[in-house]
Amino acid sequence: MFIKKIGIDLGTNNVLVYVPKKGIVINEPSVVAISKNDGKILAVGLEAKDMLGRTPDTISAEHPLKEGVIANYKTTEAMLRYFINKALGGVHLFRPEVMVAVPAGITSIERRAVIDATIAAGARAAYIIKAPIVAAIGADIPIGAASGHMVINIGGGTAEIAVISLGGIVAWGSVRIGGNKFDQAITEFVRHKYNLSVGVHTAEEIKKSVGTAMFMSKPLSVDIKGQDMASGLPHIVSVTSDDVAEALQHDLDLLIKAIGDVLHDTPPELSADIMDKGIILTGGSAQLRNLNELVAQATGVPTYVAEEPMFCAVKGTGIALENIDSYKRSILATR
Repeated sequence: MFIKKIGIDLGTNNVLVYVPKKGIVINEPSVVAISKNDGKILAVGLEAKDMLGRTPDTISAEHPLKEGVIANYKTTEAMLRYFINKALGGVHLFRPEVMVAVPAGITSIERRAVIDATIAAGARAAYIIKAPIVAAIGADIPIGAASGHMVINIGGGTAEIAVISLGGIVAWGSVRIGGNKFDQAITEFVRHKYNLSVGVHTAEEIKKSVGTAMFMSKPLSVDIKGQDMASGLPHIVSVTSDDVAEALQHDLDLLIKAIGDVLHDTPPELSADIMDKGIILTGGSAQLRNLNELVAQATGVPTYVAEEPMFCAVKGTGIALENIDSYKRSILATR
């Protein structure tokens, strides 16, 4: 099968690649391992992530994207080339059309960098589309309708809040919270409360095992291993869901404020639509337990988590690519 179109969700933590009629073919960490001696790229994706925190002094494992935008052009291009080639598989006769999801607040310079990197990585044509738009498409929201829909797309580096109507964004806000900030907050909380030093991977496991946005009537708990900060010896403690709710409170307060600001900026007619239809949560971090309940409680608007929230944006790129004429108004830039 000749692959002519590819959709990419270029995230701070993960790169997802969608091929029409095949679905999601790649879901790997957006990490690149580089030799410090000669700048050679040694590994990309899962293989590179396994090196994080374990690399010798001669190797650095880096995230080429920070908060959804390119922080290192060279490594982003190399990462895109790797994933495009992997999606195409083996020998390929055609350079594909590629659609990339980017943050809604991206600047024209950042947008140009994504287009240039995508073309340099082997694309015949590159399309740039805002992540909240494709997340809404992937969540089966009819974005072309004349009614308002609110989508909150929460990834690894940022949370974007968007009110969408007639294929465009009417009101928008973003806040620099997401999976990474949640992991950092858990790491710091465990250090202060339990005098235990844990790595980012352990914090992520705590979040997945017992993470919650609200205190629970029946708290969950998980035993974790770390280094006792007094003795330096390995130690095990039990961390609860209440610990995580407390650790994340500051970041979640920022998210709630940002949502309130966007609702305040929304035209009254569209506000009525949102109250009627509810708020949709997308992105990997939307999977945090009880986050929809917290948002609903704080805003008074029914809030739902989209089906497979982590995959909404990349699925949306695929749908938009297959129906490019229908979504022309939503495309930011092309080359």
